[in-house]
Amino acid sequence: MADLEADVEHLDDTAHDGAIQVLRRGLQTTPELLQGLLATALIGVAVAVGQISIPIVIQLALDRGGLTSGEVDTGVVLRLVLMAFGVLIATEALALIAKRRMIVRAEASLRRLRVMAFDHVHRQTLSVHNEQATGVMISRVTSDVDSLSRFTDWGLFVWVVEPIVVLCIFVAMAVYSWQLALLALVSFLPVFVAMRWVRTRMALAHDERRTAIGNLLGAFNESLTGAEVVRAYNAQHRTQKRLDTVSEVRYQKGLKANLYMSGVYVIGDLVGAIMLAAVLLVGVTQREALDLSSGSLVAIMFLITLLLTPIAELGETINTAQEAVAGWRKVLDLLDQPIEDLDPETGVALSSGALSIGASHVAFDYGDGVPVLRDVSVELPAGSRIAIVGETGSGKSTFARLLCRLADPTSGSIMIDGVELTDVAGDARHRAIRMVPQDGFLFDATIRENISFGRADATQADIDQAIDLLSLEAWVAGLPDGLDTPVGERGSSLSVGERQLVSFARAAVADPGILILDEATSSVDPQTDLQLTRALDRLAEGRTIVSIAHRLSTAESADIVLVFSDGELIEQGGHDELVLAGGRYAELFAAWTADIDHTA
Repeated sequence: MADLEADVEHLDDTAHDGAIQVLRRGLQTTPELLQGLLATALIGVAVAVGQISIPIVIQLALDRGGLTSGEVDTGVVLRLVLMAFGVLIATEALALIAKRRMIVRAEASLRRLRVMAFDHVHRQTLSVHNEQATGVMISRVTSDVDSLSRFTDWGLFVWVVEPIVVLCIFVAMAVYSWQLALLALVSFLPVFVAMRWVRTRMALAHDERRTAIGNLLGAFNESLTGAEVVRAYNAQHRTQKRLDTVSEVRYQKGLKANLYMSGVYVIGDLVGAIMLAAVLLVGVTQREALDLSSGSLVAIMFLITLLLTPIAELGETINTAQEAVAGWRKVLDLLDQPIEDLDPETGVALSSGALSIGASHVAFDYGDGVPVLRDVSVELPAGSRIAIVGETGSGKSTFARLLCRLADPTSGSIMIDGVELTDVAGDARHRAIRMVPQDGFLFDATIRENISFGRADATQADIDQAIDLLSLEAWVAGLPDGLDTPVGERGSSLSVGERQLVSFARAAVADPGILILDEATSSVDPQTDLQLTRALDRLAEGRTIVSIAHRLSTAESADIVLVFSDGELIEQGGHDELVLAGGRYAELFAAWTADIDHTA
């Protein structure tokens, strides 16, 4: 509790301005919420007038309809009742229109925010992806955006309409008796003091709650993704303990936020009761001095009861607003994170067919200042087969990522067909350069749909041509539903080798000039390896092939071998040339050969 109070003292002077700044930025990010807001406010005025008219009608019925004198004028009372009924129907219809307008704009704004957050996640730097847990990013796009829904669907409408209602009610009370209106206002003032005290603490509590939700989603995502490893290593208890811990933190943070909200309700009800009692006491005892008719006093009491509803709703919106601010802050923090994939508006196109690759003094780090690549320079001719070898952590995979422009060099430049990669148009780069990872990721769809991901405009003829190129007709024919066979989540219904075949077919449909392979055949049995190797040989025709070679059999058949060590390109040349040179590659090859002989 002491930590909370210390944080509150720090936030007390800045929380309000910070919340307003977040709301301002949030509304700028989602302008749909502001569209037609003036019309909604005008509708709110009409709703307020309609609500206030009911106590006025009651006052007129009491004073002019003879209800207080005992001489009832049924005609007057009936007309007033019908009038009140008509006003009530019109008021509710206007309120429905206003709420519908807000809901439509709210859902449009949330859709826009989800799309923006999703797009930003896919354009973030590799350093951000390395630092952020996947579950936390999922929370930003889903849970944090959803936390805005109650405020945008309902809370913002209350903020726009209910202050107008409160003002109109006080004006109507002042018309009857400015003294009682002033008394009601004085009774209302403690609400503002209490709300300021609650608001500052609630802001911190909701921010901690959103962070806890992100951590919870991250832990659950990790445990589900690694379910096989958890079972294989009998780590269920350890995993469950971690989930229990983050769940408990989420529970405690949520409880703290909701406890403050319960305080808001208590304060509102208490102040409302005090206001009603004070006005009733003064009104009854001082009715003659205040020159109030019985109908006027009853109307004032009805106005006070009407005042309690917007007061309660405004109090509740503090909770929804703080939750929205916390969610908005998380999403805006995500949108503030740097992005790398900034394709030029009018980029350079690339020619079709095999493309050359050049690197000039390339260096790279993941934003922490620790170099992963150092001064890499190389020229690779079009149509060649290049193998990149080196120990784990030597920088070979990072260099391949730079060729795909999954990241940009910290310094230096990458050239494709003589054009600096940062100057190439995004569509041209995507068509020209494709990567097949070691474990090809498949979407939860059919084989046909996964292959078509290779090119947005791929036709059935293109898919058939890719299958024919790779000689996969027999494999496709043996599938339960041919190309329409579902692959399951992440391709779980297919073997590792079959997933790679689909990845190769996807690459063939894309028809890139440069194909980058992260040892795409290393995780399969020898028979499947032979099938994949043959398919790869056919796929490599007329293209520049860059292979990250964990097994040096790939390097043996390459035209050029690049040897990385500790982020530097230390050797390059043909296999035989490097073996005879007796350098680092010769050592790696000798160790690999000895290991094969020992295994055999």
